[in-house]
Formats: sequence, C-alpha cells, structure tokens
Amino acid sequence: MYQIKGVREHPFGGFVMEKMTKYQRRVTGSTLLGFTLENMDAMFISFSLASIITTLHITHAQAGLIPSITSIGSLIGGILFGVLADRFGRVKTLSWSIFIYVIGTVFMGLTNSFVMLCVLRVIMGIGASGEYGIAITMLSEAFPRKVLGRMTSFASIAGQAGAIVASVLAAVVIPNLGWHALFFFGVIPVILALFVRFGLSESPAFIKHKEDRQVATIGWQKLFNTRQNISKTLRLIVMGTIQVAGYYGLMNWLPTIMQNRLHVGVASSSLWMISTILGMSLGMYFFGFFQDRFGSRTAFTIWLLASSVVVYLILFAQNQVEMIIAGMVLGFFSDGMYGGFGVIISQMYDTDIRATANNTIMGVSKGIGNFSSVLIGFLMDKYTLTTVMLFLSLIYLISFITMISLRELNKDHVKDIDYKQVIE
Repeated sequence: MYQIKGVREHPFGGFVMEKMTKYQRRVTGSTLLGFTLENMDAMFISFSLASIITTLHITHAQAGLIPSITSIGSLIGGILFGVLADRFGRVKTLSWSIFIYVIGTVFMGLTNSFVMLCVLRVIMGIGASGEYGIAITMLSEAFPRKVLGRMTSFASIAGQAGAIVASVLAAVVIPNLGWHALFFFGVIPVILALFVRFGLSESPAFIKHKEDRQVATIGWQKLFNTRQNISKTLRLIVMGTIQVAGYYGLMNWLPTIMQNRLHVGVASSSLWMISTILGMSLGMYFFGFFQDRFGSRTAFTIWLLASSVVVYLILFAQNQVEMIIAGMVLGFFSDGMYGGFGVIISQMYDTDIRATANNTIMGVSKGIGNFSSVLIGFLMDKYTLTTVMLFLSLIYLISFITMISLRELNKDHVKDIDYKQVIE
C-alpha cells in the first residue's frame, strides 16, 4: 500500500491527515485567515453597489466597472508577485501583498469620487491577486497530493466565511453608518500581515531550489517557452477566467437583482447571500473530496456540467424562500470547484515557477473574468435576466470543453509535489 507519513487511508475511500507538523499548522492557519479577511474586503463592494449607485448617481454599467476594474490590478499583481515570490521568497512577498490590498480597501471609505473608487479597486486587486497565488503555492508545498484537494477547498471555504462576515457587517453598518464606514473594517488584515512576516518561515521546497540556484534564473517566460506549455497555460487561463467570471458576476450582481426583483432591503439580500455562501462552502468541501478520491477530471466534469444547468434556477424563484434554495444549489456547483484550480496548477508546474504559475494564471483569469460584472450590468440594462443566465450557462459549457482537452488531468490524483520535504 502507498504510505505517506502523517497520512492514512480513510475507510470510505481517499486519505486524511493524521497529524500536522508545526509548519503545516502555521501555513494552514495563515492561509485560512488570509482568505477569510481578503474575501471579506473584496465582498464589501457587492453589498455597497446599490448604495453607491444612489449616492454617486451612476448607471448599472458604471457600477459594474468598479468591481470589474479590479481586474487590471489582478493582472499586474498576479504576474508581479508571482515572480517576486519565486525569486525572493513566499513569506516576504505575501506580507507585501496584504499591506497593498488593505490600503486599497480602507481608502475607499474616504472618497465620493467614481474615478478614485476605480483607482483604489485597482490597488486592491494588485495586492489580493498576489495573496491568492502565493498562499496556494505554500499549501501545495506543505501537503501531499492525497489531501491537497481538500486543503485548498478548506482555504476557499474560509474565503466564503469572509463573505459571510462581510454580509453581516453590511447589514448592520450600511443602514446605520452608510457604505463608506463599511470599508474601514478593511484595516483588520494588517494583523495577519505582521504574523506572516514574522511568524512564518519559507517552505523547505523553496529553500532547496533556491540553494540550487534554480529560482532566480527562471521567470514567467517558462509558462510559454514550448508549444505544450503555451497550450497548457492558455487552457488553464480560459478555465480560470470562466470560473472568475461566473463567481464575481453572480456575487456582485445577485444581491442587487434580489433587491430589485423581490423588493427587499440589504438585510434580506444579505440573508440570501449567506445561504448561497453556505452552498458554496459545501460544494467546495465535496469537490475537494472528489478531486482527491477520483481525480480532477471527474470532479470538474460533474461541477461544470451541473453549473451550466442550475444557473436557470434563479429564473424560477418567485419569493425569498425559493431564492434562498436556488442560491444554495447554484453556489454549491458554480463556486465549488474554485479551490481545485490551485491543485491542478501547482501540479502542472515545477517548484521554481510554481508561485509564478499560480499568480499569473489566476491573475490573468481575474483580470479578464472580473469584467463579467460590466457585461452583466450591460445585459441587465439592455436585455432580460434570462439573457444573463443563458450567458453564464454557455461559459460553463465552454470551460467543460476546455477542461476535457487537458491531458495532464488524466492521472493528476496520483502524483505528489514536494511533500517529502515538509512532513518529515
């Protein structure tokens, strides 16, 4: 039987961690907390859009630009911080990225300018994009593949916990203090940045490769240095873009859709958001289990095909209860696979460019996918909600077709990364 120190076979299939090392606990804790706080900050804009539209007297398309323009920062941060993390270290670069997105978030509470809101969202995007790729890379270098799908899923679930915190804060703060005050809570992640900087060490895998002088000699160009790598990288970007487009398109606009469609306030739409997030969290957990047990191809097939169908449930919801149920089912499938991208990217690229690959692919994906908010805002202004759901259904089918063309996914669930260096 295939044995891994600290990992045992589960009686119902798959593997589970028996005991984490000190390094694994610290990486896991910082990643979970980081994803919680980063997504909390990111989701503030979703609950503020309706109020911002009223305050600044802007159109739905303009409002959609505010979260979507984050994509410019995501693109810059994804490429920049990935290279920096592979060259100078994951820990230092991660702490820098956290400070940057905190600055972008907090200063949004100090402006009434549409232009400045867009500028600050770019700054936030730079920092947030850096955090995701580096944190996922550190997880992939700290845990064996047999449990990595669930570990990245837990990290993504923590991100959804941040969205729940944001929804609760929005329901309390916006009606009483206004949308500006909500963004001041974005200063909290500074505490995490200090812990990361002084409480974490570099991964043994990174240290080994740096000693071999491999890290500093290879940049993001290796993602595109052969026809095979070009094809692989571009296909992953297509899948990542669609995942981001579906997630932010739904999360940024569905609270507003619910407020307008069912004539409810921020508190009621926050309740719907919480139920949707709970569905997402369950979807992430089960996706991680399926990915570890049956492989990425099987897991992505189930979730992508289901997502292309369940988006239409929103059209049939006529009251709050039905909208809550539809939101939970939609969240389960549409965002359940998000954590899986960190697994497949980390496996397809070597340690010397792993952070670069995670950050660049997901940074570009966010850079393009975030503009779905603008497109959906345009579709809402010009067409019907049915058109919006048809658009979302089609892009999930495109992602499925792209996924089945990735031959590297055939045996990904039996290949380990660098676990030997970190669990001894």
